[in-house]
Amino acid sequence: MDGTQRPSPLDRVLRLFTDVRAGEGRSVLLLALNIFVLLTAYYVLKPIREALILGEAGPEFKAYAAAAMAILLVPLAATYGKLADRYPRRRLINVVTLFFVACIVVFYLLGQAGMSTGLVFFIWMGIFNVMVVAQFWAFANDVYTNEEGERLFPIVQVGGAAGAIVGAATVGQLIEPLGLFIPMLIAGGLLLLSLLITYHVDRRERARTEAMLPLGETTAMSPAATGEFRLDTGEFKNLREAVKEALERLEAGEDLEAEEPADEPEAGPAREPAFTATGAFQLVLRTRYLLFIGLLIVLLNWVNTNGENLLGFIVTDAANQFIGAFYSDFFFGVNVLALLLQLFVVSRVIKHFGVHVAIMILPVIAMGAYGLVAAVPALGYLRWAKTAENSTDYSLQNTVRHTLFLPTTREQKYKAKQVIDSFFWRVGDTLAGVTVLVVTSLLASNVRYFALLNMVLLAAWLFLAYRIGRMYKQLVASGRPPVTRPPRRAG
Repeated sequence: MDGTQRPSPLDRVLRLFTDVRAGEGRSVLLLALNIFVLLTAYYVLKPIREALILGEAGPEFKAYAAAAMAILLVPLAATYGKLADRYPRRRLINVVTLFFVACIVVFYLLGQAGMSTGLVFFIWMGIFNVMVVAQFWAFANDVYTNEEGERLFPIVQVGGAAGAIVGAATVGQLIEPLGLFIPMLIAGGLLLLSLLITYHVDRRERARTEAMLPLGETTAMSPAATGEFRLDTGEFKNLREAVKEALERLEAGEDLEAEEPADEPEAGPAREPAFTATGAFQLVLRTRYLLFIGLLIVLLNWVNTNGENLLGFIVTDAANQFIGAFYSDFFFGVNVLALLLQLFVVSRVIKHFGVHVAIMILPVIAMGAYGLVAAVPALGYLRWAKTAENSTDYSLQNTVRHTLFLPTTREQKYKAKQVIDSFFWRVGDTLAGVTVLVVTSLLASNVRYFALLNMVLLAAWLFLAYRIGRMYKQLVASGRPPVTRPPRRAG
């Protein structure tokens, strides 16, 4: 035997969807199961949120709630960054997830006591969703190298797409017999299940990539945001191969000490600098690559939410009595198409065209969609335009935006990603809410203004996507993480 690991039946099955190498199938399937469980929990809680909020707030509340979430996420993201400076990745995930489970138990007890919790629960849900999902993708980015992540993230995101469908499809069957509050505990149980899955993935991947390191230098002991060890460069892989080669030569009786010193190697993948804690928001603002990603997330969510509001205006005007049926069919079509794209298209786009091209596909699709709507604001056109936009967003765009963090440092993964995926996301929601207030108050709810504004925003989005794609390609080629500018010295 040549000692080469052979692909398992699971590896071979997953190759139908992306390039899965021998031994990778189990871990990638566990990660897909993890995000499946997290999103199922979210979609179990989401209808409960809507039911609790309906009688407590008017339609303008969402704009104010988005602003409240963005404000609250400033100290929360900063606190998360401090925890990442202190705890190893698995303990960090345990602490944060158990905090949210405890919150669910509190909401359950308050609800059973008959207390009004709709407003607080609505805002809490908006924070919970973005923080837990961002934490999962930080962990996934930490587990895989650049090359592995580009191949395997499409499979991981399949779990997210499936979780959204399963959670949305089953929650109604839970609420009818159990009421609003017992399903909260079911969602809490799913979060606990996600911790067990994280434990198994963490243990497997540390055994695969860190077995030759002293325990104190592994991710089991090093803080999540430490810069002392980095999984997403080729350095450790090269070290492992060098040790293996040396052992083989020793077994063959070669004298390693008799060799001449090797020439100075060419510049290649560099280790991260010695660890120095940086504030989560400072990390984003001082790193151009991360700041561009943050601005892209703002534009992405602003444009998408504007489109949802535009659809809401047209549906209400055109078919008020069929709103429920329309949205049911619309969401089902979007989620099914997104799942098909995730299974059969996303990995092939990334493989054959690269991340730097894939990141520009959604804004191009959206620009065509809103251009059509601006010319002919009809419900039939808008429905198919939003189906194309949302399904691409939930599949290709979601996969690509998480892939962008593969060439970053561990500190940037855990701290900056949390800021970008939570705070910047909610800023986009807030701007969309302000847009609704302006259009309804000053522009007589003319839906064309939503489409025209989106065309302007999409031009900026496409420019940012092009710049980020180029920067990503350069970072991967150089093997170096994005540079964070040091703070300016006083005076």
